[in-house]
Amino acid sequence: MLNMLTNRRHLRLATAAALVLSAGWLALTPAAFAAEKLRVGKAVPEAFSFVPLDVGMRKGFFQKHGVEIESIAFAGDAKMQQAMASDGIDLALGSGPGMAFVMKGSPVKAIVAMAGPPLLLTLIVRPDGPKTIAEMKGKRVSVSTVGSLTAWLVSETSNQQGWGHDGIVVTPMGATPPQIAALVRKDIDGMVTDVATALTLEKEGKARILVRFGQLVKDFHIHVIFGTDKAIASRPEDLSNFVKGWLESIAFMRANKAETVKIAADVMHKDEEIAARTYDELMPMFSDDGKFSAKAMAVLTKSFVDLKILNEEPDPKKLYTEQFLPK
Repeated sequence: MLNMLTNRRHLRLATAAALVLSAGWLALTPAAFAAEKLRVGKAVPEAFSFVPLDVGMRKGFFQKHGVEIESIAFAGDAKMQQAMASDGIDLALGSGPGMAFVMKGSPVKAIVAMAGPPLLLTLIVRPDGPKTIAEMKGKRVSVSTVGSLTAWLVSETSNQQGWGHDGIVVTPMGATPPQIAALVRKDIDGMVTDVATALTLEKEGKARILVRFGQLVKDFHIHVIFGTDKAIASRPEDLSNFVKGWLESIAFMRANKAETVKIAADVMHKDEEIAARTYDELMPMFSDDGKFSAKAMAVLTKSFVDLKILNEEPDPKKLYTEQFLPK
């Protein structure tokens, strides 16, 4: 009996010692618990295109892969590119045309082709404005910034009408609210905005959708995810883990419309009816693997010359890397 009690005492002591050693070992490996922080920029705060970041954060997909996200919103690609150049952010959710900044010396590369045709964007006018695109020649249309995706889409629309790239007057105005105010005041004739905002303004009787750009441009990468050269060189594992979390977020969104719509409505500050309609229109544009298309890259590199950002089309392979995509 005494031996049994002694053996049990020894077993309890051994177990306690093992727990202490285990706790000590875990304390020496904080990476097992503390996720690595990545500062991630959004070109604009309210677009559905960037909702996957919020979905991944709220559902814990990035945390699951060992990264913590600090989300920072900007007023257009140009300001976000400046933040990357100054080491203000590590990753950026931006536009395909933003890849032209690489050839201008911006210390970044695209690492994920996150979305294809520009289903997100529309050209809206006032309810009493032009009834067809043929009436837009010489009209003023606001966009986010010079050299942006919104600017190129207006330019390309003009070109397809046979007016050249300057047939519609592009007017950079930054964020969405000032553009809406200018449209209402009749300072401009139209504006490029995301489909959710367009649907909301139509519902309120303030605007009408004139052009859906996804019908004009088929081969395209409307959005890509950029990584800074510094992050690419020094944090490859974190970037790979971010991409895993991003693609998991896309898969969740496809399989869970109702929950995605609730998150999107909150992020975009829209009602759930508008968020649901936006979901239906835009989910097809997201990529499930993040790979870059040769046809889309050909259109993009041509757009850099069209916008007079570059004098000649660059080698597309200098603009992106697929090293962080799942093999």
